[in-house]
Amino acid sequence: MDGLRLGFAITGSFCTVDRILSSLRQLVDAGAKITPILSYNAASTDTRFGTAAELRRTLEEITGNKPLETLVDVEPIGPSALLDVLVVAPCTGSTLGRLANGISDTPVALAVKSHLRRSMPVVLGIATNDALGASMRNIAFLKNSKYIYFVPLKQDDPIYKPNSLVADFSLLEKTITAALTGVQIQPMFL
Repeated sequence: MDGLRLGFAITGSFCTVDRILSSLRQLVDAGAKITPILSYNAASTDTRFGTAAELRRTLEEITGNKPLETLVDVEPIGPSALLDVLVVAPCTGSTLGRLANGISDTPVALAVKSHLRRSMPVVLGIATNDALGASMRNIAFLKNSKYIYFVPLKQDDPIYKPNSLVADFSLLEKTITAALTGVQIQPMFL
């Protein structure tokens, strides 16, 4: 990871943000240079898991960089070749839908579109309650798309949330390393 220019986009799924921040710290410790990116909701929503201001402050503390939060902020990612890899984690069902359907109306979706224009890897760390429902078609479509890689995922509560899947964020660094060589780590479903 030493010197790797890594974009790290955070979307909703606020209950997973603590795990994401832990992964970010590990990536920084491994030498990655991280540019944080926030979805509109992550940048503006206060929840029982924390405030948007706290998230912004923590990201800047961990990465040394102010989060990108607007379409104008993220548009140069591709044309200026700013990143080697772009991670979206947590990646919500809404973001999956945007990516699968070419909709780039949010900072995260446009960051992905801009990065993909250079045929560079995008790593998705899914966290959504409808992954085995309405979002499965988007997961399947993106699985068959060039330059898209998934952090292996599993059901987080098969009894009470049978359609929910969450990435195993402990495998994030391994997924990024594999994506840089064009490989999806297996098994994808744990």
